[in-house]
Amino acid sequence: MNLFRPIVYPLSEHVKAFSTTRRGGVGRGNYATMNVTHYCGDDEQHVQENRRILAEWLGTSPERIIVPKQTHQTEVNLITEENFLQKERLEGVDAIVTTTPGICIGVSTADCIPILIYDGEKQAAAAIHAGWRGTVNRIAEKTIRCMENWYGSRPDALRAVIGPGISLEAFEVGDEVHDAFRQAGFDMQHIAKRFPASSETTKEKWHIDLWECNRHQLIECGIPDKHIRLSGICTYQQCEDFFSARRLGIHSGRIYTGVMLLPNK
Repeated sequence: MNLFRPIVYPLSEHVKAFSTTRRGGVGRGNYATMNVTHYCGDDEQHVQENRRILAEWLGTSPERIIVPKQTHQTEVNLITEENFLQKERLEGVDAIVTTTPGICIGVSTADCIPILIYDGEKQAAAAIHAGWRGTVNRIAEKTIRCMENWYGSRPDALRAVIGPGISLEAFEVGDEVHDAFRQAGFDMQHIAKRFPASSETTKEKWHIDLWECNRHQLIECGIPDKHIRLSGICTYQQCEDFFSARRLGIHSGRIYTGVMLLPNK
């Protein structure tokens, strides 16, 4: 029996927007069970079968599920009907945008923050991978600016989802990460807090709220707060249901957070 049950986000009746969980696939061990990402060391046959399961649920074909090879940078790429099979377009890309129905664009995460954006006026969608480096370099803002330039998107018409990722309580960082956010102009009183350290080498360490960093970034770009949905799922604390690199190691599966524009009926 197929137990595939992704988290579905009600962005619009014109899209399918979702995040996979660890349930419903065929993977094993730290890849159990629903990993569709090629780049994390999983058995290729398991990945292909999981992509088939996801494609069946989406109502599309596996080759139309786009999984970029992310590198924690701020490269934004446009996916079209003509170029979606060109593998080089997915190398070193952390955000992808499309207006093509029937192509599922998405990002892979295992503690980093996935963001989906939908423009109902222009029928455009974006998927963003925002780790701490992407967040501090404002990849969400860059993606929105690309949508403005490419499609004429109006930020106040956009809707967004911030998917499962590591929470403030779980995201312990070094002083250098805290300083990077401070130097980038983030409101540290709002997004940073000190907690007892997980090791015995120091009493307290900084924690960063990546959810809030990205939510405020979306608001600053002009997306109304009421148009932003926060999943509130901490991958670190819920690693039995969601992949977490900090809990399982880097040789583990990835959550896939995707959005697909539905063809006009």
